[in-house]
Amino acid sequence: MGTIHKFQGTKGPYRWDGVPVRQYEDGPSSGVTRQIIVGEDDGSKNFIIRYFELPPGTGSAFHTHEHEHGVVVLRGRGHVRIGDREQDLAFGDVVYVAPGEIHQFTNNSDEPFGFTCTIKAH
Repeated sequence: MGTIHKFQGTKGPYRWDGVPVRQYEDGPSSGVTRQIIVGEDDGSKNFIIRYFELPPGTGSAFHTHEHEHGVVVLRGRGHVRIGDREQDLAFGDVVYVAPGEIHQFTNNSDEPFGFTCTIKAH
């Protein structure tokens, strides 16, 4: 059976009803939050949709994974680095990160930067 998580609005951090908010990591990503808005707890067997929100001046680690990512920017402005390529991002921009590509998302603006990230279920 499907699940619905109602969006709680655009004032403050983006949140969805019934979805726990977790800290992402320490280091350059201190303060970054992660929410699993569709996942295995919702019955999804093939994919996971996560929402990351980066406060100003934060970012993910420059890292790689074996799985691919599909990213859609929902809030603010930020920056992505994939290998030696770099690109500014804003609302509506879409990023594909192939398996094994080293990448990093950063927020170099003065407002929150938020995006969904869809990956294959484990």
